[in-house]
Amino acid sequence: MNYEVEQKFPVEEMAAVEKRLGEMGAEVSETRVEEDTYYVHPARDFARTDEALRIRRAGQTNKITYKGPKIDQTTKTREEIDLEVGPGAESATAWATLLEALGFSPKATVRKQRRKALVEWQGRRVEVSLDEVDRVGTFVELELVVEEDGLDDARSCIAALARALGLEASERRSYLELLLEAD
Repeated sequence: MNYEVEQKFPVEEMAAVEKRLGEMGAEVSETRVEEDTYYVHPARDFARTDEALRIRRAGQTNKITYKGPKIDQTTKTREEIDLEVGPGAESATAWATLLEALGFSPKATVRKQRRKALVEWQGRRVEVSLDEVDRVGTFVELELVVEEDGLDDARSCIAALARALGLEASERRSYLELLLEAD
């Protein structure tokens, strides 16, 4: 089983983070728009169980993702099942139709402009996302995907990289939670 180990940090000076990433040899990608539509389960309160189900659209790429409950108090470490589905708007619409036929209903859509970089850190390749989230703010996410026996090392690696990038005061709430609080 794979776990996503993630920490997210609000930032005011994205340029400073980009400069540090460059000094570490990382190249930041071009911006791409991601739209994540989150769904409400017909019989289970995902807000209470700390789970999420979403369809992500990024250009022609679509993914459906289940995120299990967070398993620690400092990071957003959780089981994640991430499946690519067919390309294009028609495929995303078909999956949304399927979910709705099964009783799921859309809750909200999180829209962000995202740039990514990979940073070699402590023998790992950490994915860094530089996010501008509509109606929420600007954030840097650090993420590793590991097996259960690698959770502690992954948390330690991300914490050390955050310090090296000058990131402080992590935000544990999801973009969806932040968006719903902003509304």
